[in-house]
Amino acid sequence: MLQPMILLLQAGYYADTAASRYSAATTGMFFLIIAIGIIGYIVQARLQSVFRKYSKVQFPGGLTGAEVAEKMLRDNNIHNVKVTHVGGHLTDHFNPQTMTVNLSDSVYSSTSVAAAAVAAHECGHAVQHARGYAPLALRSQLVPVVQFASSSAMWVIMLGLVILATTRNELLCWIGVGMIGVSALFSLITLPVEYNASARALEWLQVSRTMGEAQLSQAREALSWAARTYLVAALSAVASVLYYVLMILGGRRD
Repeated sequence: MLQPMILLLQAGYYADTAASRYSAATTGMFFLIIAIGIIGYIVQARLQSVFRKYSKVQFPGGLTGAEVAEKMLRDNNIHNVKVTHVGGHLTDHFNPQTMTVNLSDSVYSSTSVAAAAVAAHECGHAVQHARGYAPLALRSQLVPVVQFASSSAMWVIMLGLVILATTRNELLCWIGVGMIGVSALFSLITLPVEYNASARALEWLQVSRTMGEAQLSQAREALSWAARTYLVAALSAVASVLYYVLMILGGRRD
């Protein structure tokens, strides 16, 4: 809802000299954001498709997602993390505050390859926490800041655009861009966290002989598509920051 309002405010600000105000770079970045959004939709659809596909492939060992998670935790000598069940689909996550690996409806009691892969991935985060993996610690510290910034940034930018259109004062716009920048930083830090968790999961699934080569390949494909959703999110966040930076700088060409 806020995004269209921001675009309307921008249109009013640039209405008098639109050709000079909207540089090719700013317009190009705007369409890049749209393109990334489309790619994100495609990647998400592909992830859902792959997950459905491998949710039908039964795990040869007969272990449920919960049992895979418990086994990986034991093998990594982690005894202070509890495996719990949460509602929803692909809502799986590791919570370092409650020290729980939370598995969704489609993972917790399922004996599929997809469930095993997701469960192992979330335990990969628990292993990161136990080993003091720096990017995970940094991401955890940023969570409260990002929650505030992501909920307030668009309102700040919208108000900043009103002030910019009437007084040419850029300060509030830059504050809003900074808040979006915090979210972009969070997305970038998330990338190594997610890729590393998948790497730890796949390594354990192989070394522990929990999966054979055929199932390991399927698990790798599922986790690769999941990781790409985070990559697209990071690209979108960075592109959004660059768009607003270019827009504000372009407004100086009077």
